[in-house]
Amino acid sequence: MTFEIALVLGILAISLILFVSEVIRMDLVALLVLCALAVTGLVTTTQAFAGFSNSAVITVWAMFILSAGLTRTGIADIIGRQVMRLAGRREISMIVVIMITAAVLSAFMNNIGVAALMLPVVVEVARRTRIPPSRLLMPLAYATLLGGLMTMIGTPPNLLISESLTQNGYESFSLFDFTPLGGAVMVIGVAFIALFGRFLLPTIKPDRGRQQSQRSLRNRYKLQERTFMLRVPMDSILVGKTLSQTRIGSSTGLIILALTRNGRSETLPGRQTVLRGDDGILVQGRVDQFKELQRWSDLVIEREAPVLKSMVAAKIAYAEVDLAEGSPLVGELVRHAGFRTRFNISVVGIYRRNTYRLTNLAYVPLRSGDRILVQGEVEEIAELDKFADFSDVRLLTGEQLSDQYNADERMFVVRLPKFSGLAEATLEKSRLADVFDFRVVAVFRDGILKVMPRGDEVLEGGDLLLIEGQHEDLDVLRGLQELDVETKVTANLGALQSERLTLMDATLDPHSSLAGRSVGELNFRERYGIELAGIWREGGPIGMELAEERLQIGDALLLLGPRDRLQLLSDDADFLILTPLGQAPPDTRRAPLAALIMLAVVLSVMAGYAHISIAAVVGGTIMVLTGCLTMEQAYRAIDWRSIFLIAGMLPLGTAMQDSGTAAYLADQVMLLLGDAGPWPVIAGLYVLTAMGTMIIPTAALVVLMAPIVLSAMGEMGLAPETAMMAVAMAASASFTSPISHPANILVMGPGGYRFVDYIKVGVPLTIVVFITVMVLLPILWPLVPASP
Repeated sequence: MTFEIALVLGILAISLILFVSEVIRMDLVALLVLCALAVTGLVTTTQAFAGFSNSAVITVWAMFILSAGLTRTGIADIIGRQVMRLAGRREISMIVVIMITAAVLSAFMNNIGVAALMLPVVVEVARRTRIPPSRLLMPLAYATLLGGLMTMIGTPPNLLISESLTQNGYESFSLFDFTPLGGAVMVIGVAFIALFGRFLLPTIKPDRGRQQSQRSLRNRYKLQERTFMLRVPMDSILVGKTLSQTRIGSSTGLIILALTRNGRSETLPGRQTVLRGDDGILVQGRVDQFKELQRWSDLVIEREAPVLKSMVAAKIAYAEVDLAEGSPLVGELVRHAGFRTRFNISVVGIYRRNTYRLTNLAYVPLRSGDRILVQGEVEEIAELDKFADFSDVRLLTGEQLSDQYNADERMFVVRLPKFSGLAEATLEKSRLADVFDFRVVAVFRDGILKVMPRGDEVLEGGDLLLIEGQHEDLDVLRGLQELDVETKVTANLGALQSERLTLMDATLDPHSSLAGRSVGELNFRERYGIELAGIWREGGPIGMELAEERLQIGDALLLLGPRDRLQLLSDDADFLILTPLGQAPPDTRRAPLAALIMLAVVLSVMAGYAHISIAAVVGGTIMVLTGCLTMEQAYRAIDWRSIFLIAGMLPLGTAMQDSGTAAYLADQVMLLLGDAGPWPVIAGLYVLTAMGTMIIPTAALVVLMAPIVLSAMGEMGLAPETAMMAVAMAASASFTSPISHPANILVMGPGGYRFVDYIKVGVPLTIVVFITVMVLLPILWPLVPASP
């Protein structure tokens, strides 16, 4: 083994570890691989960036645009009507029609796009036919993968395999070279699912009618057991305050569903709604969390405590820091930035629009150049200028604090009663810092002063707490104590069933910009005028505290709001709507034009008039010119993560070939299987590729496997086309887990699937496909000697 081979293998091993661990996102891993190869001299500069001009990469992004054009012109609506007409109401016929339809579309469209296009259609078909969606959605996802096997443009692995042949001096596969084998695999796969695999799928009873559908959604997400009424006493401190001022929603994580007053109900009342005595507030959330916050009303304000304040002032300092442009904190929410863990300081204000923002800081995203007011022990503040995250650090004097921040007015001392319910509780359980912007600056106990206590600090009866915040917020906190909790609210659930307040099931679009962002950061009420009432993930509803949850592709989202607001989401590119609310049917006038453009792309490639990359780019351009989609929609349709993943990993394939790494790995395969003959070697390469799909992105996997296959076949003196076809089939048949392919993830939430469901159905299907390929490969792609 040479040094270059060892270096390539090291880069390969590290990239595989990063792919599996998901410590770094996959497209960034690919770029790191590109950089490592270029810096170490394993590839030239031209070779390092050749992936971005590779015809396979160009074809992939152009196909994303063509697929989006077909989707946005209403093809989904046309398909839905045809599926309903052809399939009838029987489950087996429904599975067959859905799978064949999705497979045929996936032969010419991006399979993730087809899954996203068909998902709402199949959910609606399931609702009308009363067949559980869980019986249809996994077959849909698998059909998109089976259909991708049938043409060269059906899936990126086919394109990359074909391009690899071209780059190594072999004749490329043509558009339909994959069709005989891929078509047979598709038919047998569909037959297996329809006749046998469907019995392995989970069953969830279908909804019946709109009212029961709404009730079913509430039961599925366990909303009814989390809905209760808060009654405002006539003499409450909260009377005359707005809902925003009371912090009822933000302080407890509760969703305010309706406000009842004098026998009338106002659904999703605005933040500026003023409370009156005897108002009823219908909320959804955790009663125990609300009662936990009520316990803080035990605190008693100590009017005179100058000695304690002066003791703390000697140990606490304030500073203004400017956030540096390259800091990793840029874009983070204040609560997620980790100022306390990274720098041992607290954020107490942000200077924007010529004034300090001192409240509701938790979900404020940080910006480059922000002037941030921080608080900490004197020693910690003095160390801040050593951190590259801050471009400037300025210590504030007492006079500056008084003028700019009114520090004296914001400091007050409270006492914890001896037998308070808060005794033995930790600060971490409190939401005071997040909601009321109260910061416990110091704890005074038994003559000992502890400044800047951490979240695990246990409180004891008799403690004196120096708190920084607004006095009036403590009155609001006492007002929460006065609210009466009524847990029996069956009669009030009519608000949830009314036309004014509706539940809707949705999921994130595969290209949604919301993926990875927290619910609290998105603030659905402010952004859309609706509430996120629940999230269904991996076979069940997730925890009650949604604000901290980060949305993921494949989540099923339960949205609650006025009917007209929910209907607007049907035009939002971030969502796929699964519950019909009577939206107007899409405009399909350009559907024939989009279909004609796609047909022209296919025919021009079949006739040999244009290379597939040229035909696809021309077709995508015409789609935009003719108004099938806008240029902004075209940019959005491209999965740039996949593009950078492929372009970044292609140089690794080049390095493996040029350095002799591919030949070295092929030798190891030959030592293990070579004596058994070429077919066992091909079968071994197939199995290795199929196993790799469980942990490695398929496009990256093909880039790694192609040079090994070429070297192995070269050692045996055989043409590589047969083995390359086998590897292409193995890479695209990613059935065994939800993470094997984005199409599998997409249907996971809407179908209510668990990880084990994919194993139960996917493993047998993978075995069936493997047997089919190995039986038909000698017939359709017999081995031939390599050309001299």
